[in-house]
Amino acid sequence: MSIRVGIVGVSGFGGGEAMRLIANHPSFELVYAAGEGSAGSRLVDRFPGVPDKLAELVIEKWDPETLPELDVLFASLPTGASAEALARVSKDVKIVDIGGDHRYVEGWVYGLADVWPTRIEGQSRVANPGCFPAATLNALAPLLVNKLIEPGNIVIDAKTGISGAGRGSADSQFGYAASNENLIPYGLLKHVHMPEMEKTIERLSDGSAAGLVFTPHLVPMTRGVLVTIYCRGQATTDQCLDAARRFYADRAFVRVTDKPPQTKWATGSNLSFVNYAADPERNLVIAMGVVDNLGKGAAGHAVQNANLICGLPETAGLDGVPVWP
Repeated sequence: MSIRVGIVGVSGFGGGEAMRLIANHPSFELVYAAGEGSAGSRLVDRFPGVPDKLAELVIEKWDPETLPELDVLFASLPTGASAEALARVSKDVKIVDIGGDHRYVEGWVYGLADVWPTRIEGQSRVANPGCFPAATLNALAPLLVNKLIEPGNIVIDAKTGISGAGRGSADSQFGYAASNENLIPYGLLKHVHMPEMEKTIERLSDGSAAGLVFTPHLVPMTRGVLVTIYCRGQATTDQCLDAARRFYADRAFVRVTDKPPQTKWATGSNLSFVNYAADPERNLVIAMGVVDNLGKGAAGHAVQNANLICGLPETAGLDGVPVWP
């Protein structure tokens, strides 16, 4: 079965990662690629290592009115750049929005695939979670559902690789000279990922996420997200680990580990690693989560969601092992 797919924003890091995964997907056929600055060039000009079958595909200027016949469209555009244009795409085309414009927007399903796969199956409009929420919510979900922690006053300390800023960023803080040998906090108190984390915590817990604190930090590495999450709760470490193992028992991509996870474990994959440490005497539970920000944090998660909406095996095209070292 061949499913015709397209990618908008193919020149960016997220779009390029989607292209890499789709190139080897058993059912997806990439027939359309669009971009802005790269329009008119061939895929091989932008990605010299692309397979021969895709090398001559010409990157087109993004225009929803001139789309070819597609089954699925992946949109990897900056937050704020996709809502108006995607509204003009035919309802016959399924869309997975890797960007941030449709998270918890009416008519779109929030695609937290490892937690809510049945809500995604058969849908036509899916909003991918952000990279920080993907790592955070996978770690918190078993604890919230099993009432092992309080949903309020959660503190999230997050670290991300520079590729999370996107390929097109002109901000000098993301260049080598500024970011190498440096650690940079940013987005304090008002990060764009806060609302989706708050809403999801409340849905998972049936409680209030008031007091949520989220501070991301830019670290001098290319890929990876690690979140360390401080929660209030009386659970033991073993109770947290047991809850997570039961919660993710039949989920292909979440690994519950016996030791704190590392970002290298997930590089180039759609895997999500979670681990816990707890001290009930201090009313403290620490949850840890790791993803590749371009894998589970973006394109890998998007392909997983596309598999779900197309009725394919969830792991199709995503069963490669991480890159090490």
